Amino acid sequence: MRDPPMLENVMSTPFSRRDALRSGALLGAGAVAGTLPLGSAAFAQSADVRARWPQVAAMVDRYVRGGQISGMVTAMGLGAAEPDVIAAGNRMFSEASAVNADTIYRIYSMTKPVTGMAAMICMDEGLLELDQPLHEVLPAFRNMQVQKQYDGAITPGNLEPAERDITMRHLLTHTAGFGYSIVQSGPIRDAYMREGINPARVSNLPLARDLLGGNIAPSLEAFADRLADLPLVSQPGRRWLYSVSLDLMGRVIEVVSGESFEQFLQSRIFDPVGMPDTGFRVPREKANRLAANYFLLGGMPVPLDLPGSSVYLERPEFAFGGAGLVSTARDYDRFLQMVGGLGEIDGRQVISEAAVRLGTSNLFPDTLVPGGGFVGNGTEHGFGAGGMVGAGAAQGLFGWFGAAGTAGLVNMDYSLRMTMMTQYMPQESLSLPTEFPRAVSRDAVAMFAN
Repeated sequence: MRDPPMLENVMSTPFSRRDALRSGALLGAGAVAGTLPLGSAAFAQSADVRARWPQVAAMVDRYVRGGQISGMVTAMGLGAAEPDVIAAGNRMFSEASAVNADTIYRIYSMTKPVTGMAAMICMDEGLLELDQPLHEVLPAFRNMQVQKQYDGAITPGNLEPAERDITMRHLLTHTAGFGYSIVQSGPIRDAYMREGINPARVSNLPLARDLLGGNIAPSLEAFADRLADLPLVSQPGRRWLYSVSLDLMGRVIEVVSGESFEQFLQSRIFDPVGMPDTGFRVPREKANRLAANYFLLGGMPVPLDLPGSSVYLERPEFAFGGAGLVSTARDYDRFLQMVGGLGEIDGRQVISEAAVRLGTSNLFPDTLVPGGGFVGNGTEHGFGAGGMVGAGAAQGLFGWFGAAGTAGLVNMDYSLRMTMMTQYMPQESLSLPTEFPRAVSRDAVAMFAN
């Protein structure tokens, strides 16, 4: 479930944001032509959509025909235009139920930028401050202890006091010093698993539950309290370490807002943006739109979580702000459109422009050690509110990826957004997370060169 991919050549040929916005008319009208009823064996797409995005179309078809994934949906858009959608395959290998823009997928860590933007709403309204100490909201996180040896013992001889307070900035950028049960090893991983500090739900299958630690903390409050009792794996503010910090941010948001984290997302993001199929569970009446999730074992797909018995049909222990959401290509494109529109969508300002600009900027603290940032493909990138902030060839990019092969990115410089939905684990089994943004970028560059 390690989901930070290696990025390369994202928007490597420049064109102006003005050109991109003006050319938005090229996208949208007729983008999804003749969508057939859900569950149909076919999904009609206009030929001009595939002609506009030839590399994306070829990538989608190649992977579906290769037999390692049952289906894939991609959505690309510019400015305020409706997205172009390219899809192929089915929700599962065992039946002909074509995927489309409304197929529901487990997006795992693509939840993190959503949580990040929720935190920016709180900051915009004066409920939080970027460099506010965490213990001012959650007092249990005052006077944290830190492992001297990374992933070493959690006994007194290997612990030392934190040299600075954990802040909201640290939570948003994975620099708080927390760990992840999917990343750590040794005693600290055992402690995370024992206390239910787990990143997500994956399956009802006993083996899958055991691999992720079995039990999960019974509530977001309990999750936070148990996490506060465990040592950090690194000193706060020193380095980017993938972690449960965005899950903890969910607890921060519900404390300062006075409402549950789930309800806050619903009322402040999902409803105003127009994301009716995004949430922390799949209602039974929508199970026929949920894609199956597969584990690639030696390159062969093995059922991991099937729609009819999915763990996502059940109410979760709590709302996982780091990896808990399900969504559709249509819904997540709406979220990216809002972010790329600097908080505005359909004439409505959901988040202030200032808050979005801040959240999509590099928020790394100035206390990082040399080489302590997020590195992808040999380039050190920045990090914003729950998502990477591109540098070098990826300049302007904001967003993140999901552990089951999903991607959601927006290039803020060009108002170009890109969503990929498919469902397989582990993510690194295929090179899709690298190939998809590269294919979108090359097609976009060719489009505007003509």
